[in-house]
Amino acid sequence: MQIVVQNGDTYWRFSLIFGVPLQLIIDSNPAIAPDALQAGQVVQIPGYEWRRHTVVAGDSLWRIASANGISVELLMRSNPGVASGNLVIGAVLLVPQKITSRIIDADRPYTYAAVLEDYNALAALYPFLRSSTMGKSVMGKDIPELRVGNGSRIVHFNGSIHANEWITTCALMLFLNDYLLALSSGADIREAPTYPLYLETTLSLVPMVNPDGVDLVINGAPESEPYRSSVLAINGGNDSFGGWKANMAGVDLNKQFPALWERDAVMGPQEPSPRDYSGTAPLTEPEVQGLAALTRSSDFSMVLAFHTQGEVIYWGFQGLEPPESAILAARFAAVSGYEAIRFVDSTAGYKDWFIQDWRRPGFTIELGSGINPLPLSQLPDIYNKSLGIMLAALQG
Repeated sequence: MQIVVQNGDTYWRFSLIFGVPLQLIIDSNPAIAPDALQAGQVVQIPGYEWRRHTVVAGDSLWRIASANGISVELLMRSNPGVASGNLVIGAVLLVPQKITSRIIDADRPYTYAAVLEDYNALAALYPFLRSSTMGKSVMGKDIPELRVGNGSRIVHFNGSIHANEWITTCALMLFLNDYLLALSSGADIREAPTYPLYLETTLSLVPMVNPDGVDLVINGAPESEPYRSSVLAINGGNDSFGGWKANMAGVDLNKQFPALWERDAVMGPQEPSPRDYSGTAPLTEPEVQGLAALTRSSDFSMVLAFHTQGEVIYWGFQGLEPPESAILAARFAAVSGYEAIRFVDSTAGYKDWFIQDWRRPGFTIELGSGINPLPLSQLPDIYNKSLGIMLAALQG
């Protein structure tokens, strides 16, 4: 929501009258320095939107403000020229309305377009949410990375590396919405204060690493060539893609990282496949190149790659993980009920590469149970269990 600056206004004053933490207002207006506010400037206030109220008989500023949970001062600020006692029946007032519930709909087949739709809605309401393009997919789709927070400690989450595991994106976007809502409201999540997390930690989130693959699983083969003919050929002519894990080129993105890639490559298919093909070399695919570049440039303290299924947490690689990984894995297991497993026959995965090259905590979180793609009926349970993991990761 936008409000026009008047003489004497400060970000601190806006924080008080809107009930929004000061740093969120500052971060929502990066082009306006806190000590440079001038009358007539337009300031973004996170967590609010305008609602129109038509004045009826018996209305007063106090009655309208009380019914909407705001102060009379804020109502008058939103409607310059309106004073108590001169309300005109039929006049339309702008009423700031604080958002108190989720605004996105992640409980649906979560295509790339759906993710962008929900991201745009969140960015409009919470302008302290930042975004950049991590890279592009095989088909040229921009892959967004989202950031929340301004702490020096950066924690990274990603989902939908595997196409038929797109329910991970649902869980990540739900967490993003809940986190933004709690921050702008000064609220806790599961008794964990969120504003200190914002100040101390930056969340980096890539909700959908493999947008082409997700769209393929949900929508079927695209109409455009050469992609349609290619994926149908890779899939043996079958137009059902529920078993597809790879990107549009038939390469498994979680078998593309230079962490014993040579060992991994000889164990799977030797040509493009719906799953398990490691490619001709590490880091050949644009989605992986983008994620690798982001990781190299960001100095992540910890990474969590969300997959399905099995309700397990994998946290080791070749004994290279740091001692704190065991502590974190035990904590993640305690808050989720998942089993923490140190070693598994895993090579060339994202968390493997991160542990190998940075010697910092990296985790693969396998959400839910059953056969991929998991049904949306599992989303409430998946989110309930993964929420504790995500909060604990931000807390460190």
